[in-house]
Amino acid sequence: MDRSSQISTFNRYYSVSRETINKLENFEKLLINANKSLNLIGKSTLGQIWIRHFLDSFQVIDFIDINEEMITDLGSGAGFPGIVLAIAAQERKIPIKFNLIEKSKKKTIFLEAVIKKLNLKANVITRNIFDEETKISSDIITARAFKPLPVILKLIHNQALNYKKFFVFLGKTGKEELLQASKLWDIKYKQRMSITSNDSLILEINNIKKK
Repeated sequence: MDRSSQISTFNRYYSVSRETINKLENFEKLLINANKSLNLIGKSTLGQIWIRHFLDSFQVIDFIDINEEMITDLGSGAGFPGIVLAIAAQERKIPIKFNLIEKSKKKTIFLEAVIKKLNLKANVITRNIFDEETKISSDIITARAFKPLPVILKLIHNQALNYKKFFVFLGKTGKEELLQASKLWDIKYKQRMSITSNDSLILEINNIKKK
């Protein structure tokens, strides 16, 4: 699918303002340029940014309540879903703040540049989230292309405080990962099929306990 068709597909799912499209286009340019040195996304997805990354990330905005105050994105990397959701929140006039956590200093510099360019309501934190002294206190937490589900569940259990929703993006092996994880964890969750792929899931975790 060429770029124009991808943007048309994006607009079929989410009819957004010209300003939002401009922000996404500017993000796309910054991403492609920075990817030459930072390897933010796989080269095979450079021609699929609007569907593979933008639309895939944007869909989570449908599950965010206007009264929620903070979203924390773990291992933000290229800014998915954090940067895209910050753009989506502006589009829908949701006054929510974003914390983007990334351990790579080079990637945090990139994220800060994008936030400044696009005038987004977001803060970047350079930190290794697996430092056990680090606690995550946020209404919503997101993780996309971050770590395997067992690692994420352990992190949630040990370090996440007072969260309402934890969104985890799962790929082709997601159903099997969830089945295996359910043997060790009692997970309260909602499971949604991604709008971008029949092989992908978005897991909304509301609570987790060891069995």
